[in-house]
Amino acid sequence: MAATLAPDPQIMKAVETLDYRATPGDVAATSGLNLNLAERGLLALASDAGAHLQVAETGDIVYQFPKNFRAVLRNKFWRLRWQAWWEKVWNVLFYLIRISFGTILIVSIVLIFVTIAVILIALSSSRDGDSNGGGGGRSRSGGGIFFLPRFWISDWMWFYDPYPSRSHRDRKVRKSRSSEDSEMNFLEAVFSFLFGDGNPNANLDDRRWSQIATVIRNNKGAVTAEQIAPYLDDLGDSSAQEYEEYMLPVLSRFNGRPEVSPEGELVYHFPELQTTVKQHKTRSVSDYLREYPWQFSQASSGQKMMAIGLGAVNIVGALVLGSLLADGAIAAELGGLVAFVASIYWLLLGYGIAFLTVPLLRYFWIQWRNSKIESRNQQRQERAQIVQRPTPKLQQKLAYAGQFATETVIDREDLAYTTEKDLAQQEFEQSDKIDEEWRRRLEEGNG
Repeated sequence: MAATLAPDPQIMKAVETLDYRATPGDVAATSGLNLNLAERGLLALASDAGAHLQVAETGDIVYQFPKNFRAVLRNKFWRLRWQAWWEKVWNVLFYLIRISFGTILIVSIVLIFVTIAVILIALSSSRDGDSNGGGGGRSRSGGGIFFLPRFWISDWMWFYDPYPSRSHRDRKVRKSRSSEDSEMNFLEAVFSFLFGDGNPNANLDDRRWSQIATVIRNNKGAVTAEQIAPYLDDLGDSSAQEYEEYMLPVLSRFNGRPEVSPEGELVYHFPELQTTVKQHKTRSVSDYLREYPWQFSQASSGQKMMAIGLGAVNIVGALVLGSLLADGAIAAELGGLVAFVASIYWLLLGYGIAFLTVPLLRYFWIQWRNSKIESRNQQRQERAQIVQRPTPKLQQKLAYAGQFATETVIDREDLAYTTEKDLAQQEFEQSDKIDEEWRRRLEEGNG
């Protein structure tokens, strides 16, 4: 029976990164997952995707996956199919949500100024009617009515250009003039101005464990605590740091074990990260875990200034409209649009105030948050400098760790068994190898 839970996306991505052939240690090192979780997840994925099991003569296990294993899983798991469908729907919904805030702002401004114009036209018509029978009022009303559409149509062209070729050409010109131009349209930029563009460190924990695993792999499975400390946060009090207690989560995650040097110093050995399916090349890794600072908005400076300007226009227009609606009789007398806008007046004013207040508060919050991030980055950088300029004591520890450093590469020639082929066929193919092994053992016995 198929498993009821969908496979771990991190394990699937790691398998693809490893070219569809991997050991549990490879997956743990690539994804940063706990080694036990990686081993269980890889086994479950292999079962569900129809992967082949390869057993080396050393007893180590390698999993060989078909390159279309995602398609196999989609056909088997309704949750994966639902997830793929929902991701497409959510992308559309989230885009609509993003552009809704800018659309509401524009609609608010249009409602406010059209209502102001209607009220002023009505008041002007009433005065002209009292003075000359209303003839002049129709002329002035017509002028006002035709003025507003021309104004709003020309303004709307900032957002939607009916001449895409010209728009594309203008965007290229603007892009060549400034490197700060955003790829967002204005409505997307409004959302970015209000709420930012997400947490830049959302995957910080994944990056942390992936970098730690890379450091261990680069050192062939044996490290000191000083080499890992630049990737951790709180190392505890002085007593915890002296006894290197902060290494316990790392040991637990990657099935490591401490080794004590003759001088009583600790180094850390990770046997399961020393087994791989291909020769490991030293991977570039940052000297310490860097947290990225929060950015106020990825919108261009011009888009942000336009958003601020429209927010101010909304507030000023709402205040002017409020003074015209102070006499409740106007809304009741004119009815229609004026009455409707009067009923939501406080929403229009409140939206304009919130439109400028939320980004302002967020700006100060980001400054405070970035100061904390900078402090943590500085602490990690200082720990990294200890490794870059090791003391004689640390050099001694590093030399002792080097005694445990090794790497076991499981090539196809090292396989004793694989589920890809029939057992009888494998025994026939390996008969020469088996005979050679027997001769070697006999010669050793005779010697």
